[in-house]
Amino acid sequence: MKKQYAFLVDSEKCIGCFTCAMACRNYYHQEKGVVWRHVYPLNEEIYPHRERAFFSLACNHCENPACLNVCPVEAYTKREDGVVVHHQEKCIGCGNCIRSCPYGAPVYNPVEKRAEKCSFCHERLDAGLLPACVQSCPTGALKLIDLATMEPGNHVQFPPGFPKNDKVNSSTRFIMPKVPTMVRR
Repeated sequence: MKKQYAFLVDSEKCIGCFTCAMACRNYYHQEKGVVWRHVYPLNEEIYPHRERAFFSLACNHCENPACLNVCPVEAYTKREDGVVVHHQEKCIGCGNCIRSCPYGAPVYNPVEKRAEKCSFCHERLDAGLLPACVQSCPTGALKLIDLATMEPGNHVQFPPGFPKNDKVNSSTRFIMPKVPTMVRR
């Protein structure tokens, strides 16, 4: 059975420290204002304790990626393991991928005049290493999973607040936070 890599975002463990985003930024030396991984607090309608629950999001490495399907110069490829790789050297900066991605993963680099996005640290995966964001997470809230062997559990594909788009079929999975138990003495 072929591996199908994906991110598992455990909102129960994420403390919103931005270490994952900084690890990505430091590993790839991104230009100022170019961010591939974002950390978002959950909206109070989704989870009533805003300061305690977050989603760490980058490219979702979709089953049917919009970015790949609209690129006129084939700057995107999808590997057998599910990783959607952006080949920056081929990009002409047309913006089709940026406009087409329902999750806003590709971003424009004004210095390089091209699009960029998370490519799942595919070169690290090939070397047997974890993606920089996963390796850096101090609480284990961001994990590398294999969808091909993942057992049913407490994870969801489209949690509240995350846009459902069956057409592209995001590979990211989420564990939602539990409301904290109030202890009175």
